[in-house]
Amino acid sequence: MSHTFHTVTVEGAAEAYVLSRGKARYLSIAQAIRAIRTLMPACKATNHELEEMLAAACVVHGVPVAFDAKTADGLEPRLHS
Repeated sequence: MSHTFHTVTVEGAAEAYVLSRGKARYLSIAQAIRAIRTLMPACKATNHELEEMLAAACVVHGVPVAFDAKTADGLEPRLHS
């Protein structure tokens, strides 16, 4: 019996997370980043890079997104659909 292991990329994890949240009211960027960092603790992508990947996947799949990750400039969270 052979076992096949698939490599999960950061982009793939972001896309899978967005698809898993498709029926939700919106996708929380902060929650998504925490989930990806939990799944992939050695991820070298910055939070900003993850935010961009997640936002792009949300646009492609029509999932509303809340940009609620903390920012250095203290801006309020934003909701986009």
